[in-house]
Amino acid sequence: MYLKISKYKNGRTYLSIADGYRDKVTKSVKGVTIQSLGYLEDLKKQFDDPIAHFTEEIKKMNQEKKLKKLPYSFNINPSDQLTLNNKDRKNFGYAALSKLYHELGIHTFLINRQRHSNEEYDANAILKLLVFSRLLAPASKKKTFECKDRFFENSDFSLDNVYRSLSLFNKHKETLQLWINSRIKELYGRDTSLVYYDVTNYYFESDKTDDFRKKGVCKEHRPNPIVQMGLFMDNNGLPITYQLFPGNTNDCLTYRPNLSRIKHDYDLGKVVVVADKGMTTGDNIYYTLSAGDGYVFSMSVRGANRELKEFVLDDYDYKWLGDEYKHKSRLYPRTIQVSGTNGKKMKVAVDEKQVVFYSQKYAVRAKAERAAAIAKAQDLINNPGKYTRATSYGAAGYVRNIDFDKDTGEILTPAKTLALDEDKIKEDEALDGYYVIVTSEYTETDSRIIDMYRGLWKIEESFRVTKSDLKARPVYVSREDHIEAHFLTCYVALVIARILEMKIDNKFSISKILESLAKSECTHVQQNYYLFDYYDDVLKTIGEKLNIDFSKKMMTLSDIKNFLGEVKKG
Repeated sequence: MYLKISKYKNGRTYLSIADGYRDKVTKSVKGVTIQSLGYLEDLKKQFDDPIAHFTEEIKKMNQEKKLKKLPYSFNINPSDQLTLNNKDRKNFGYAALSKLYHELGIHTFLINRQRHSNEEYDANAILKLLVFSRLLAPASKKKTFECKDRFFENSDFSLDNVYRSLSLFNKHKETLQLWINSRIKELYGRDTSLVYYDVTNYYFESDKTDDFRKKGVCKEHRPNPIVQMGLFMDNNGLPITYQLFPGNTNDCLTYRPNLSRIKHDYDLGKVVVVADKGMTTGDNIYYTLSAGDGYVFSMSVRGANRELKEFVLDDYDYKWLGDEYKHKSRLYPRTIQVSGTNGKKMKVAVDEKQVVFYSQKYAVRAKAERAAAIAKAQDLINNPGKYTRATSYGAAGYVRNIDFDKDTGEILTPAKTLALDEDKIKEDEALDGYYVIVTSEYTETDSRIIDMYRGLWKIEESFRVTKSDLKARPVYVSREDHIEAHFLTCYVALVIARILEMKIDNKFSISKILESLAKSECTHVQQNYYLFDYYDDVLKTIGEKLNIDFSKKMMTLSDIKNFLGEVKKG
């Protein structure tokens, strides 16, 4: 602030307190009147030397301003109008994400990798935009670029730069995962006493298929091409690594190459892998044991042999916990089929523990799901022309005599020969609520094994987060290297979200965390001042854990940039 001395044509001198700021649009320095003082001759009646007096007062005001003690004052003209495509609204919540991004040293990794390359764009700035936007405002690469000014970050790059950077990210995707893993071990520790593995798939906006985007069994039952993702997670719920596979890859075939890679590259030592029934094949079990590792896998009760089904349905030896839950187990030398090096199958005996548990809640849910499937099956019987192999999913198993065309998927069986399979319905009803876990860890208690298996919900939730909160699908890019880079940004975003969730002691869900961070925004008011308008318990908790003050109602641009600079120091 300074003393503005205005001399008018009538010879009179007017004093006022003014301040200067740089206009965001014109980039020129402008002045604004903070306080009108009056004419010099009138002020001389109150002060011996008005200019000296107010110069000293303004000096004190500037000192107070530096100490944040002086109230902000603005003059808004009623005729002021917004400019077209106004970009005065900024997000500030990403400060928490930026802190973790820099704690992980991802900026250092990219700067080092780009130092000796020919790319002229700033790969670190682009990855930050893609990751922060994926967490707070997920969209296509083009839409993300168009909204790049939502953050107080360097955005001196083009849309072409964004797409070109995807090839660079793909080139370093494996080494970046190793870097992040190393930083997590150093900063937070890794609990790999149990390692969880699961597979999901992501569909594309386009119907075009190629060697990578393939038609397969889609989790959302869509006809679009998909890619498969296999994800490993540690016992704290933090992702370890992921790998993509062509969309027609069977889930169980993703397990062995992924386990081999994680054992070799991540130096985990002996692990116990927990996975669902999709991984329960003889080859996967034999491979795990041959590597000196252990497994906790579920097994399909309905797909089991008669002897195991009889053991499950025999009430003898069950231990009840309350009225809705029971379990029992047995040590059982099971014979599995394993593929030999010559491609032929051989039989191998494995000593494992089989744990059976029953949940009344699961039984009720299974009955409700079956009721819907039976209703669909009855409609299929009455109107077979409405359905194909793909659209009859979940219902065809309860229809007798049904046959499909191998090429078109259309139902070939005449309508009059279709019938509801009552025996199949009764058999499935008897097994409602029962689950079987097979494990190499036969010295563990039933309760401990069940707890191990239940930890899978965390990896299932991670997939839900990527699909719902991060909107990782549908995928809009088409080149394989761009697809890989897209999922790398999703993976980095998931890691940051999980670490933030862990840092606040899992007090709030990732959905709630991201919702609050997205709402932590500010608006440019005048000069270089920004007004903040949202604060809640989530931001309060994050702020306390990460030393970020989200409660300020007003900040200058200089203060915001200085603060974000401190955050980047990790």
